[in-house]
This record gives sequence, C-alpha cells and structure tokens, in this order.
Amino acid sequence: MRDAYHEELDSIGEGLVEMARLVGSAIGRATTAILDSDLKLAESVIAADEKVDDLQHELEARAIALLARQQPVATDLRIVVTSLRMSADLERSGDLAQHVAKLARLRFPERAIPHDLHATILEMGQLAQRLMAKAAEVIITKDVDLALQLESDDDEMDLLHRTLFQHLLDDKWKHGIETAVDVTLLGRYYERFADHAVSVAKRVVFLVTGEHADELQPEIQPVTGVEGA
Repeated sequence: MRDAYHEELDSIGEGLVEMARLVGSAIGRATTAILDSDLKLAESVIAADEKVDDLQHELEARAIALLARQQPVATDLRIVVTSLRMSADLERSGDLAQHVAKLARLRFPERAIPHDLHATILEMGQLAQRLMAKAAEVIITKDVDLALQLESDDDEMDLLHRTLFQHLLDDKWKHGIETAVDVTLLGRYYERFADHAVSVAKRVVFLVTGEHADELQPEIQPVTGVEGA
C-alpha cells in the first residue's frame, strides 16, 4: 500500500516534468510562428495548449485524491501542496505561449514584429525555452543550487525586456501604435513566462529544504549562453 502511495507521488512529479517540457516547446514554436508569420505553426501551438490544461487537471485530481486518502504529513504533504502550485505555474506558462501564437495568428499574413526587433524577440524566446528546460531539470534532480541559479539567469530576460522598451521610447520609432502595443504585450508574455519558470524552481527549493528560496544565498554567478540554446 505504501509503495503504491509513493509511486503515485512519483507519477505526479513525472507529470510536472512533462508539463514543463510541453510549455518549453510551445514557447519555442510560438516564437518561430510570430517571427516567421507561420499561421499553421501558430495554430498548432494554440491547439496543443489543451494537452497542458488536461495534464494540470489530471495532476490536481491525483493530488487531491492523495490528500483525501492518505492525509500526508511533513515532507509528503509538502510534495503534494508544492506540486499543485507548480502545476498552476506551468499551466499559466502554457497560456503565455498560446498568447504569443495568438498574436501571430491575429496579424497574419503580416509580421507582427518589425525586422529591427527580430533578434531581440528571438533571444527572448530562446531564453524562455532554456529557463523552462532548466526548471524541468530542477524538478527531476531536486538540485537546489541549480534551482537558485534560475533567478540569476532571469536577469537576462529582464534586460531584454528593457531593451524592447528602449526601442519603443526611441524618437526614431516608426512602426505605429498598433505594433507598439503588440511589442509591449509580447515582451510582457516572455517576461512573465520566465517568472513562472523561476517560480517553479523556487517551489522545488521549498520542497527540498523547507525554506523559501529568498532566504537562501547561493554562491553562484548568472549563466548565459547555456549549452543547447
């Protein structure tokens, strides 16, 4: 009976990893869709979000069933409650990837992003995907140092976000109000996606240590240009 209980806990963790991988792939494909004005790809990202939602609902049902049947305490309770919160972060990340794809669909056949911002948006999309891949690794390995590193890595996304606003506020901006709104929204989507990846990692820190990540001081440096970008 106890073995079955821990197998169910493990399966919840596996479901979280699958969600993280799905939303990481989604933000990468959505980025390609908006930069290339690829309607077919955008539609596939939008449709695929249903699988992420279904996974979240399944994980919630499992977690609630465990709470009801087993009444876990201490570490096991922390695993169940933290998993519920992580699934919410990951589901929201999927929604943000879907928003990027919907913006590509809305502006088709035109390109939503001016050519002079392509490099910045591409970099934001790639960074978002790397951060979520690292969050998935943290869920698997329970590596606290790696988890704490994500917040430092997220500084790079904040810098890219500010770069977008510098373009928008430049007197030389010539792409109009509609495009300015699109770029503003897009920057926010990527910035929030990265925040959710960081949040997942922080929740793993709490799961492992019982302490909030903000209370720990990692002796690490931000990592940029991560292999596999």
